Amino acid sequence: MKEFFANMMSDVDGQTSSKRFITLIAFALLSTAFICNIFFEIPLQEFVFDGMMYLVCVGLGVTCAEKFRPKE
Repeated sequence: MKEFFANMMSDVDGQTSSKRFITLIAFALLSTAFICNIFFEIPLQEFVFDGMMYLVCVGLGVTCAEKFRPKE
Protein backbone atom coordinates (compact mmCIF):
# COMPACT_ATOMS: atom_id res chain seq x y z
CA MET A 1 0.00 0.00 0.00
CA LYS A 2 2.86 2.35 0.82
CA GLU A 3 4.45 1.68 -2.57
CA PHE A 4 1.12 2.40 -4.31
CA PHE A 5 0.87 5.86 -2.71
CA ALA A 6 4.54 6.57 -3.40
CA ASN A 7 4.02 5.78 -7.09
CA MET A 8 0.82 7.80 -7.17
CA MET A 9 2.58 10.87 -5.75
CA SER A 10 5.54 10.56 -8.16
CA ASP A 11 5.75 12.48 -11.40
CA VAL A 12 6.91 11.10 -14.75
CA ASP A 13 10.56 11.31 -13.69
CA GLY A 14 9.91 9.40 -10.45
CA GLN A 15 10.29 12.40 -8.14
CA THR A 16 7.69 13.27 -5.54
CA SER A 17 5.29 15.86 -6.91
CA SER A 18 3.83 18.48 -4.58
CA LYS A 19 1.16 19.27 -7.19
CA ARG A 20 -0.22 15.77 -6.84
CA PHE A 21 -0.16 15.89 -3.05
CA ILE A 22 -1.91 19.25 -2.87
CA THR A 23 -4.49 18.13 -5.44
CA LEU A 24 -5.17 14.93 -3.47
CA ILE A 25 -5.67 16.87 -0.22
CA ALA A 26 -7.90 19.44 -1.97
CA PHE A 27 -9.96 16.62 -3.51
CA ALA A 28 -10.42 14.97 -0.10
CA LEU A 29 -11.51 18.26 1.48
CA LEU A 30 -13.85 19.03 -1.42
CA SER A 31 -15.43 15.58 -1.16
CA THR A 32 -15.88 15.97 2.60
CA ALA A 33 -17.50 19.38 2.17
CA PHE A 34 -19.82 18.01 -0.52
CA ILE A 35 -20.93 15.11 1.69
CA CYS A 36 -21.43 17.41 4.68
CA ASN A 37 -23.53 19.70 2.52
CA ILE A 38 -25.74 16.87 1.30
CA PHE A 39 -26.25 14.68 4.36
CA PHE A 40 -25.82 17.05 7.28
CA GLU A 41 -27.14 20.17 5.56
CA ILE A 42 -24.22 22.25 6.76
CA PRO A 43 -24.25 25.45 4.72
CA LEU A 44 -21.11 26.17 2.72
CA GLN A 45 -19.83 29.47 1.48
CA GLU A 46 -20.20 29.14 -2.28
CA PHE A 47 -17.02 31.05 -3.11
CA VAL A 48 -14.96 28.70 -0.90
CA PHE A 49 -16.49 25.63 -2.53
CA ASP A 50 -15.90 27.08 -6.01
CA GLY A 51 -12.30 27.95 -5.15
CA MET A 52 -11.58 24.42 -3.95
CA MET A 53 -13.25 23.00 -7.05
CA TYR A 54 -11.05 25.14 -9.32
CA LEU A 55 -7.95 24.10 -7.36
CA VAL A 56 -8.78 20.43 -7.88
CA CYS A 57 -9.62 20.88 -11.58
CA VAL A 58 -6.42 22.80 -12.33
CA GLY A 59 -4.30 20.40 -10.28
CA LEU A 60 -5.66 17.38 -12.12
CA GLY A 61 -5.31 19.14 -15.47
CA VAL A 62 -1.66 20.07 -14.87
CA THR A 63 -0.89 16.58 -13.61
CA CYS A 64 -2.41 15.01 -16.73
CA ALA A 65 -0.62 17.49 -18.99
CA GLU A 66 2.75 16.39 -17.56
CA LYS A 67 2.40 13.04 -19.30
CA PHE A 68 2.15 14.69 -22.72
CA ARG A 69 5.10 17.05 -22.43
CA PRO A 70 8.13 16.22 -24.58
CA LYS A 71 11.02 14.47 -22.88
CA GLU A 72 14.10 16.62 -22.43
